[in-house]
Amino acid sequence: MNKPLVGILMGSDSDLPVMQEALKALEEFGIPSEVHTLSAHRTPEAVVDYVRKSEAAGYKAFICGAGGAAHLAGVVAAHTTLPVIGVPLESAKMGAAGVDALFSTVQMPPGIPVATVAINGAKNAGILAAQIIGAGDESVRAKVVAYKEKMAKDISAKDLELQEKGFKKYLEDKGLI
Repeated sequence: MNKPLVGILMGSDSDLPVMQEALKALEEFGIPSEVHTLSAHRTPEAVVDYVRKSEAAGYKAFICGAGGAAHLAGVVAAHTTLPVIGVPLESAKMGAAGVDALFSTVQMPPGIPVATVAINGAKNAGILAAQIIGAGDESVRAKVVAYKEKMAKDISAKDLELQEKGFKKYLEDKGLI
């Protein structure tokens, strides 16, 4: 297996069902990654140690998912010059639909940027990491281009079907009415 280029961190193993979407996206682009459960609050030294070792090993980016206070991406960003992508996660305990985590992730002080995707937007985090890596790797960039071209073809095909059938028949065929 190739050495990982993206480190994926999450504050709790309960975040894995959402964060797996970043792993899947990176796999689709052929980008090796690894995932760890590390906490900005419960294991801060381990987070810093992981970031430093990963940066020295040639990683290209980090993706950090956290809910609630959501400090993980900021702690990582404070200890690296590599791109950090934050995934604010919805927390069942907080009842704030992830908005608390979104604010915690996006509101970083000057000099400590964290690119932030939508609440539970781990798939977009994986795609963004691929785009970042693709800026310096033509083979990854070509995969991202192909991915986006496929999305455009898929939506065009769906529109054609919608226009041919009309909205009622289209929805019936999809089992939506």
